Amino acid sequence: MALPAIAPYPMPTAADLPPNRVDWTADPGRAVLLVHDLQNYFLRAFTPGASPLTELLANTAALLGRARALGVPVVYSAQPGGQSPAERGLQQDFWGPGLPDDARMRAIPDAVAPVEGDTVLTKWKYSAFVRTDLEERMRAAGRDQLVIAGVYAHIGVKVTACDAWMRDIQAFLAADALADFSADDHRDALAWAAAKCAAVTTADRIFAGSRQPMALTRDRIRQDVADVLGEEPEDISDDENLADLGLDSVRIMTLVERWRREGATIAFVELAEEPSVENWWALLKERV
Repeated sequence: MALPAIAPYPMPTAADLPPNRVDWTADPGRAVLLVHDLQNYFLRAFTPGASPLTELLANTAALLGRARALGVPVVYSAQPGGQSPAERGLQQDFWGPGLPDDARMRAIPDAVAPVEGDTVLTKWKYSAFVRTDLEERMRAAGRDQLVIAGVYAHIGVKVTACDAWMRDIQAFLAADALADFSADDHRDALAWAAAKCAAVTTADRIFAGSRQPMALTRDRIRQDVADVLGEEPEDISDDENLADLGLDSVRIMTLVERWRREGATIAFVELAEEPSVENWWALLKERV
């Protein structure tokens, strides 16, 4: 069975969430953020530019920025392409051969991609704990909470949350940083998790009140741009097109990763569209 084409549906809001049976609170000192299977192969089933995909990526990016700013370890699960039948196991019977041996299909979109210091686990089964060292990593770091964002809510996300519960790890589902085959599947997954094994909330409520402001100013942007270009900051004017100074996609991505690590929620495409200190400051000052 191949993945279905997923029709657009509204992303759940706080008003749509099921009641939780537990009163857990995500603690930056105890938590790990898991970005679950956000690979192009799985995301291509959604309609580009429509809900829930737009909110999935935006809310995951915001959650990533907050987690990194607070020092919360970030772990990605990513399935390998070109799996053999032996590697695929019973997933072959339900879902066919899985990801092709194609780097673009395996990739994670730039807006939510790993940065230096993040961990990427090769994922083989529904649960991100199976045949990985996720639990060992968490125990070694003294972490006993797992915040989950990604796809698909009623399959791998739900099973991973349940597996966490069986390991005495508190799971938190970021309801609007998840997506699924349909609104019904999404809703049912949240309801089941809230009743059986996890706390369900919205992405903006996770680590609420714990966020540390990023030390970002217009001059800091100029300094960082000068750093990647090998220029002097005073030689870069506010309205100068930075592409004319040699700012290419690789250098922009370097800045994206640097600012994400410090808490900014920013995507590569946003910086690439209007590359100047003035435009970037207007954009970034609203994101920190």
